[in-house]
Amino acid sequence: MIDLHTHTFFSDGALVPAEHLRRVEVLGYQAVAITDHADSSNLDFIIPRMVQAAKDLNPHSTTRLLPGIELTHVPPALIAALTRQARELGALVVVVHGETPVEPVIPGTNLAAIEAGVDVLSHPGFISEEEVRLAAAKGVMLELSGRKGHSLTNGHVARLALKAGARLVVNADAHDPGDFLSAEMARKVALGAGLTSREYDQIRANMKRFVDNL
Repeated sequence: MIDLHTHTFFSDGALVPAEHLRRVEVLGYQAVAITDHADSSNLDFIIPRMVQAAKDLNPHSTTRLLPGIELTHVPPALIAALTRQARELGALVVVVHGETPVEPVIPGTNLAAIEAGVDVLSHPGFISEEEVRLAAAKGVMLELSGRKGHSLTNGHVARLALKAGARLVVNADAHDPGDFLSAEMARKVALGAGLTSREYDQIRANMKRFVDNL
């Protein structure tokens, strides 16, 4: 199991990074990215602390902690610059909070994130076919979300991604201990979005390849 979108109490999650990592280690995860919510006000506060947490904790865990960030409700015009800043600060996984149908995300966020070349566009809602084709061309992964509300458009995202050849990921968007996905539940998220078991196995392989290349 790999999850590229989770949260600790550095934003709106419940756990410190050490407990967060330990809980997914017990679930058998290979890697987990901590991607707390950020904008220009706290980017430089969160990322260095996650980099330090990874440095301290990874030698003691069978699960690899990946320092990341989720740019959240950021004006589209700022996404590219903040993505560059996040990478310079040491974020290995840059996520953008996509145009979920259950929050008032600014229109144009999906396109700006894809154009910026982020790693994951989370819960991208009713993303357009043109945007999905661009994501495929730029290697931006589109999320199938295990989180209530955000998951409402998983089927739409999966259908367009398969048509365009865009890469998909399955993430929990975990905030609390009960949010972490087991291997069985992650598979159900994918199958519930209309994927076959073989297509989900390809997602898992792609996620492993991404992590192995970091």
